[in-house]
Amino acid sequence: MPPAEAIFQLDRLDVRFDTPDGEVHAVRHVSLEVGAGETVAIVGESGSGKTQTVLAALGLLARNGRATGSVRYRGEEILGRPPAELNRLRGVKITMIFQEPMTSLDPLFPIGYQIEEPLIYHKRISRRDARKRAIELLRLVGIQDPDRRHAAHPHQLSGGQRQRAMIAMALANDPDILIADEPTTALDVTIQAQILALLAELKHRLGMSVLLITHDLGIVSRIADRIYVMRAGEIVESGATATVVAAPQHPYTRMLLAAEPTGAKPAPPSDAPILLEAESVSVTFTLGGGLLGRPPLVIRAVDRVTLRLRHAQTIGIVGESGSGKSTLGRALLRLVDAEGRVRFIGRDILAMDRRDLQPLRREMQMVFQDPYGSLSPRLTVGEIVSEGLRVHEPALSQRERESRAGAALAEVGLDPGSRNRYPHEFSGGQRQRIAIARAIILKPKLVVLDEPTSALDRTVQKQIVDLLRRLQEEHGLAYLFISHDLTVVRALADYVLVIKDGRVIEEGDTDGLFKRPRSAHARTLIAASTGEFAAHG
Repeated sequence: MPPAEAIFQLDRLDVRFDTPDGEVHAVRHVSLEVGAGETVAIVGESGSGKTQTVLAALGLLARNGRATGSVRYRGEEILGRPPAELNRLRGVKITMIFQEPMTSLDPLFPIGYQIEEPLIYHKRISRRDARKRAIELLRLVGIQDPDRRHAAHPHQLSGGQRQRAMIAMALANDPDILIADEPTTALDVTIQAQILALLAELKHRLGMSVLLITHDLGIVSRIADRIYVMRAGEIVESGATATVVAAPQHPYTRMLLAAEPTGAKPAPPSDAPILLEAESVSVTFTLGGGLLGRPPLVIRAVDRVTLRLRHAQTIGIVGESGSGKSTLGRALLRLVDAEGRVRFIGRDILAMDRRDLQPLRREMQMVFQDPYGSLSPRLTVGEIVSEGLRVHEPALSQRERESRAGAALAEVGLDPGSRNRYPHEFSGGQRQRIAIARAIILKPKLVVLDEPTSALDRTVQKQIVDLLRRLQEEHGLAYLFISHDLTVVRALADYVLVIKDGRVIEEGDTDGLFKRPRSAHARTLIAASTGEFAAHG
């Protein structure tokens, strides 16, 4: 049922882009409404047209894009208005927070300055008054010590703090509508819950409307009043959130709801041989020092961690950003300096010199969090996947390397014929498959997976989890699975370590730990992943 008082309306909106290969019809006949004081969500996978719909409505399309149809704000047509007229609405009555704050915030200026600018431009107030208001906004969105954080640059803030700063900027001019584009993507579950609770609280406190763009139906079910489901540029289903979630009518909506990784893999035999054994592993970083006699800052990133990983077993390592998860994974592969003992296939790799360690490198591989950054844009996919063969099997001919690369791509569900293409020609999920192919081509015994499903659509996450299960079963692989996403961890791991401030604060079999967490921190992580925090926000 449409809202009684619609303040933002799209009617048969179409978006087209002119490309070298011809016209692309990205958004088709989209109609939607946002009522005063309600939260509306646009849900769909990457590439479904969610973000382009909103950018078109606000006149923010790329130069090769054009929009037709109707966009009305409080009954007034705004589609096609000159930028000068739109600027009286954008950033004032209608504001937007973007998916990745590090690309939206200017790295050269403090966040306080960036919040002040729209106040000075639109409200014509002094820099002094703008500064006072910026500090109030930082306090409003829950940033601790706002007087000091006002002077911080974006790189000095955590991901959650940057997202809060973006929300503060969006609220500066008391908007009617706040548009949030994937506001919790790649954030820890606890930070996700806090951001969702914050948006819900601000909506009620300030009386504004929220238009939420996301691929995660779990998020939507917690805070949205109504849902529009998009697929391939079209709205395929819409309605009240409770109705759509409880009784979805369109097959695509049912697929999205069923896409969350579920189930559990068969546990390895209890007498399976130990592949990796770590005892009291610690990693210490020293920062600064030496200037004017100041002592250096010593950070214990990993603090006396002990674990045992068996053949064909998966250990999940969970914790918030900065907890030491990724550093531990790198230490266990001796990619960072560490203290303690790490025995791999019976050999203490921390005590080995680099030349003796080299033959073991092929047996332990790593898949990194960001396939955008870890795949060289200058190499073809075939060259990327076969890189390890050049080092560990130098006698292979180019034809043999190409054949092995094609086979590895096929094993992860990609067309072997695509090996001559470059990474930018693939989607995020496909790039993650390429990274996995690069790891398994050497037929390792151990793979460390560092946030391999972060920022992927739930449907793609499920595909990656299913792929990892299959590869593990077929090749007897052992995984260390590092993640903040407890849903994925529960579906893939046999055993879980919960890490906080570099220390293991709880561990146990996956099912038992999720059902009966003993530590307060583990209970917090699990509650956040199931949406209990947001529900109370």
